[in-house]
Amino acid sequence: MTPALETIGLKKNFGALPVANDINFKLAPGARHALIGPNGAGKTTFINLITGRLSPNAGTIKLAGEDITRLSQAARVKRGLGRTFQINMLYKGLSVLENVLMAVSEREGRGGDMFRVAGSHRDIVEEAYALLERLRLADVAMSLVKELPYGKQRLVEIAIALGLHPSVLLLDEPAAGVPSTESSIILDVVESLPGDIAMLIIEHDMDLVFRLARKITVLVQGAVLVEGTPAEIAADPRVREVYLGERQHG
Repeated sequence: MTPALETIGLKKNFGALPVANDINFKLAPGARHALIGPNGAGKTTFINLITGRLSPNAGTIKLAGEDITRLSQAARVKRGLGRTFQINMLYKGLSVLENVLMAVSEREGRGGDMFRVAGSHRDIVEEAYALLERLRLADVAMSLVKELPYGKQRLVEIAIALGLHPSVLLLDEPAAGVPSTESSIILDVVESLPGDIAMLIIEHDMDLVFRLARKITVLVQGAVLVEGTPAEIAADPRVREVYLGERQHG
């Protein structure tokens, strides 16, 4: 089966410092896969290489078998690569619905004049509103994003990503900065996302990782240390040593 996403020999240096060191990685179609590692492990660099924010020094990136290594960020999005960020990237002066309308309109090639689109294309509005209903945001559709609690802002960001119809969704610390009273809503929504979307979750919260992921890759110093099921990762002494800070004796 062709991986939804694959990197082959991916390398990136910042000067003399290797930050992605020959990373070979496969994300299966429909996967629920987590990427973990200590601070400075290279997780965000790896994601930035996948999305095109950074260019690799060597290696190949494939989306559904297609080489996207040299494509722009926008071209990768059009081919089905979606992403959320550690710090949300929303238009906070616009309403929730307007933020999602822009994403759906852009995907349909009708993003030149969002307000004209909204007035003349009911299908766009209906799709955007259906997304908000799915993510439990319909009641705040007309609210300005800046007026929402941070947890709901993270949900808006996920709605925008889904509005682009991704086949692969990269969730960069989806619950970062979200109060515990709101994080359970985000977890519930992430768990309910369509099964045909392959998800890679970048996260340091191990409770969240073990709840969501069926497979885990551990990155250390820009290289893959180990990969396996949650049970395998939890039992691996190398992971406990480098990630949990334990030292093995005997």
